[in-house]
Amino acid sequence: MSHTVYSVGHEEVDGPVSARDVKRAEQARQRLIEFLAQRTVRCGKANCRCHAEPPELHGPYLQWSYTRENKRFTRWLSAEQEERYRPRINAARQLRELVSDLERLEIHSVERAEDWGT
Repeated sequence: MSHTVYSVGHEEVDGPVSARDVKRAEQARQRLIEFLAQRTVRCGKANCRCHAEPPELHGPYLQWSYTRENKRFTRWLSAEQEERYRPRINAARQLRELVSDLERLEIHSVERAEDWGT
């Protein structure tokens, strides 16, 4: 049974993606798992405005979290760093979404090829 499979760029290819390619995509995804968020924080000074009612927290600060080799890292970025790295972080997020789409398509292709009907 022949099925059409689409690549990450959504081009038609002749057959299913190899297990090696799927493994490489998964490894790339694992290296690029990251999260970018604005955070407000409370400091350790007891008489600071951030401990008042209602609290006026410090920030917002930009926090970048990512995972590399199954270890979680968190970095605080300055405004200049955010400007420099946001395009890369957004591109990595888009890559993860594309890899996820590719994984879903490959699973669907195998399920159809094997007539598993899930």
